[in-house]
Amino acid sequence: MQLKMAPNSGFAILLRSPWWVSFAVAAAIALACLVLLPSHLAPFAAAGALPIAVIGCIAAWRQWHAPRGAQVDATLAQALALPWRDLAQWLEQAWRAAGHEVQPAGGPDADLLLRQGTTTTLVAARRCKAASHGVQPLRALHQQMQRVGAHAGIYVVLQGNASDGAAAFARDNGIELLQGAALASLLLKAPR
Repeated sequence: MQLKMAPNSGFAILLRSPWWVSFAVAAAIALACLVLLPSHLAPFAAAGALPIAVIGCIAAWRQWHAPRGAQVDATLAQALALPWRDLAQWLEQAWRAAGHEVQPAGGPDADLLLRQGTTTTLVAARRCKAASHGVQPLRALHQQMQRVGAHAGIYVVLQGNASDGAAAFARDNGIELLQGAALASLLLKAPR
């Protein structure tokens, strides 16, 4: 069983927010406990802010190690300039560097098959340079996922945007839209 945090939970929102927001929330909770509760209970209640402070530490670590804007733009521009074969090799190297076993997917609707432990993920990246990304390629990827028994799917978006319908379909069917800074972070694991 794979545990996954709800995308709109308080902790998930704090992880996506700037690191200092978590520390501000933790400080506000601790201060409210110290001001509003009796002095013998206040320290114990204020300790309830510790998980939020831990989330702040995790967010700070992630944000410190995330690529900067210019680095993201340069990496995405470099990837956009590559022909499909070279981009596919770069993606394979990056996923290997991230700890995945990578092999060809062997189907028309997916390009790569990733394995990490017992988890299997199908990747569709061939259409990453399309001007717009609709539901149809995501639906085809989802059908391929069902045929091979994949746990998840990744659809790479290098250029253009996924339509609202495509984003909703991806969210509802266990497909991650890999784009922008997340795509650049992956590619930077195996710099060219």
